Amino acid sequence: QVQLVESGGGLVQPGGSLRLSCAASGSAFSTYDMGWYRQAPGKQRELVAAIISGGSTSYTSSVKGRFTISRDNAKNTVYLQMNSLKPEDTAVYYCNAARTTATMTGPEVLLYWGQGTQVTVSS
Repeated sequence: QVQLVESGGGLVQPGGSLRLSCAASGSAFSTYDMGWYRQAPGKQRELVAAIISGGSTSYTSSVKGRFTISRDNAKNTVYLQMNSLKPEDTAVYYCNAARTTATMTGPEVLLYWGQGTQVTVSS
């Protein structure tokens, strides 16, 4: 079982920066693939950035060059550094942990979500 707690959201002006943190409890954090998702009002939840257990990262095109995802396995924490924020980045941001394990009966997928943190970009 993994519990995820996000922090660092808030109100920021366009062009500003925020750093989100997601602290994970439970064991084997380093074996999970971690992701940051966001959901704006009236829109579907979308994947913003991901970092797999091996450290490789990926980003949705709208945030490339502006957002950076990183993880500190010693602290069981994943971060999302957001720079050059735009009003369209306004959303609730969710942390996600995922791991697929092979079992005798087939793959077992473990999936956990945090409660979300609000990011509002407005002047």
